[in-house]
Amino acid sequence: QVQLAESGGGLVQAGGSLRLSCTASGLIFSDYDMGWFRQAPGKERELVASINWSDGRTYCTDSVKGRFTISRDNAKNRVYLQMTNLKPEDTAVYYCTARGGLKAGWPYGKYDYWGQGTQVTVSS
Repeated sequence: QVQLAESGGGLVQAGGSLRLSCTASGLIFSDYDMGWFRQAPGKERELVASINWSDGRTYCTDSVKGRFTISRDNAKNRVYLQMTNLKPEDTAVYYCTARGGLKAGWPYGKYDYWGQGTQVTVSS
């Protein structure tokens, strides 16, 4: 049974930083692309960042480029999202996701497994 467990969310003032962590179990972690999605109230879910399984290439959506960094530690089965210079518009539930590494079209397409999500709230 695959499980993705997020941690690190919380309340922070604008301009602050948070680091989200996700620990995966039940899968061969190094064989999976890992991603972070977010969903704000009344908005569609969006892909925030992803990291490729084979060469560690990273992707960040335009609105977070230069502020967010995704990384992974295959030895610990963990993926991280370092968020800096946070803005109120970053407020959302953030989800850790995993996508089979042999699928074409990274970083897009269907992600196979999802965590429960962690709330990030940025106050102005």
